[in-house]
Amino acid sequence: MRFRYSILYVDDVPATLAFYKEAFGFETGFLHEGKDYGELVTGDTKLAFSAKSLMREIGKTPSDADPKAPSFELAFETETVAEDFARAVAAGAAPIQEPTEMPWGQVISYVSDPNGFLIEICAPI
Repeated sequence: MRFRYSILYVDDVPATLAFYKEAFGFETGFLHEGKDYGELVTGDTKLAFSAKSLMREIGKTPSDADPKAPSFELAFETETVAEDFARAVAAGAAPIQEPTEMPWGQVISYVSDPNGFLIEICAPI
């Protein structure tokens, strides 16, 4: 068995894919012709998005993300945390925490995407 992908539920899949390209540089790997499902090129494990409307059609009840009370976070590792934090904010991410050096020496920052998902932008440990 292998961990294949995570799917986040969003209102607008194409807009979300465009945001992740502008904010973080991830390319779209797949967008369904109905524009209700898409995947980013993120390595072996894909980050995917599905329209909330599609999920409701198949009997799921997706909830809205809340960056003030997250149930998970995405973590993107980079050597240039401050620059990538600024790029994400310029692309429309909401700043949550400016780049900060943690007691263990790692620099981390947080933004939320336009859907409200919490994203950590961090240096390697």
